[in-house]
Amino acid sequence: MTHVDSMNKGSLTRPLSMSELEALGASIQKPAALTELALILLSLGVAWLITSRMRRHHAQDFGSLSVLFGAGVTDGLMFPLLALGLCWAAGHTLPLLGVPPAYVRLAIPLLMSLVLIRLTVRVLTAALPASGLLRLVSRIVSWTAWAASVLWVLGLLDGLLDDLDDVQLHLGSTKLSLLGLFSGLLTALIVLVLALWIAQVIESRLMKSSMDLSLKKMASNASKAGLLFIGLLVALEAAGIDLTALSVLGGAVGVGIGFGLQKLASNYVSGFVILAERSLRIGDMVKVDGFEGRISDIKTRYTVIRALNGRESIVPNEMLITQRVENASLADPRVSVSTVVQVGYGTDLAALFPKLVDVMCGVPRVLVDPGPSVTLSNFAADGLELTLYFWIEDPHNGQGGVRSDVNLAVLQLLNSLGVDIPYPQRVIHQAS
Repeated sequence: MTHVDSMNKGSLTRPLSMSELEALGASIQKPAALTELALILLSLGVAWLITSRMRRHHAQDFGSLSVLFGAGVTDGLMFPLLALGLCWAAGHTLPLLGVPPAYVRLAIPLLMSLVLIRLTVRVLTAALPASGLLRLVSRIVSWTAWAASVLWVLGLLDGLLDDLDDVQLHLGSTKLSLLGLFSGLLTALIVLVLALWIAQVIESRLMKSSMDLSLKKMASNASKAGLLFIGLLVALEAAGIDLTALSVLGGAVGVGIGFGLQKLASNYVSGFVILAERSLRIGDMVKVDGFEGRISDIKTRYTVIRALNGRESIVPNEMLITQRVENASLADPRVSVSTVVQVGYGTDLAALFPKLVDVMCGVPRVLVDPGPSVTLSNFAADGLELTLYFWIEDPHNGQGGVRSDVNLAVLQLLNSLGVDIPYPQRVIHQAS
C-alpha cells in the first residue's frame, strides 16, 4: 500500500507521520492538487456567503457582541464552523474522485484552531468587559491553538503528549501527570466558555422580554452563577479530580465565609434579596447615607447610584438592607415640588390663586393630575408668603429646572397683573 493510499484511508484529523508528510508534499505538487485547492477555496467562499447572508438577515437580533456573528463576517464563530464542515465534507468526497486529500489535511486543523479561538474570544468579549486580562487570555488561547495545529500537522503532537504524560506530579497521595493537568485546564476552559456563552444567550433573551428589569437582572445573575458552578464541577470531573474530596473543601469555604468573607457573602445575599423583593428597582430615585440619585444598575455585590450632576456612588447591597433608604418612586414615581413667593398685604388672594394654578399647569413637566395648589403659608414681615405646590413624574430629570420654569412663569404673571412683590424695608426714626 502506498503512502497516498494510506492517506486516503486515514482520518483527516489524525496527526501525520514523517512518511505521510513526504507523501503529502508530493501530492501537493501534483496537478490533481489544484482541484482540491479549488474545492477548499469554494468551501471558504460558500461559508463566507452563507455567513454574510445570515448576518444581514439577523442584524437586529444579533449585535456586534454576538458570538455567532461578530463585528465582521469572519469575526464570529459561524464562518469557521461552516468552513470546517464544508472542508470536512470535501475531504471525504475527494477519495471518491481519485484525488488524495492533501490541502484538506492542512486546512482542517487550522480551521479547528480558528473555531476554538473565535469561540473563546467572542464569548469572553460578550460576557466580560474589555480589559488587559481579556486581551492576554485571548492571545494565550490563540498562540496555543495555532501551535497545537502546527504540531498536529507535523506529526510532533503525539510525541509531545507522551513526554508530558511521563512527567508525574504528586499532590499528597494523588498522582497527576502534566498531560492530565494541561488537559484538565483545557477542558475547564472550554466548559467555562460554553457556560458563559449559554449564560450570555439567556441574558440577552431575558433583556428582550417584557419582565420587570429588576427580575431580569436577578434571573440573569442566578442563571450565570448556576451555569458557572455546573461548568466548574464538570471541568473538575473531566480533569480527574474526585468530587467527594470537595466536601472537606466546602467545609473550609463555609468557615471562611463565616469569618473572613462574612461581609462579601452578606452583600451577595442582600443583592438577591433586593432583586427578589423589588424594594429597590433600576430607575428609582433614592437617597442613601446623604447621597441622592437614580439607581442605574443593581449588581450581585453592590448597587450603582448616579446623581443628577453625573457623580456615581457604589453602595454595598448590605447597606441597602440594614440602613434607612429614602425611595422617592417606590409606589409612585410622582414627586411633589414646592416654591415660595411673597406678595403685598393688599393683594386680592381669592382672585390671584386660580391664576397661579393656571399658569403652573402651563409649565412643561408639571402634572395636571394631581394639579398644582397654592396656600397662604405665613404672614411675613414684608408681605404675604405663598407656597406653590406642583407635581412631576420624572424626578430623575432633576427638580431645579422645573422649579425655575415655574418661578419664571409666576413672576411674569405677577408683573402682568401689577401685583406688588415686596422687598425688605427698614424705617429709621431719627430723634429731633
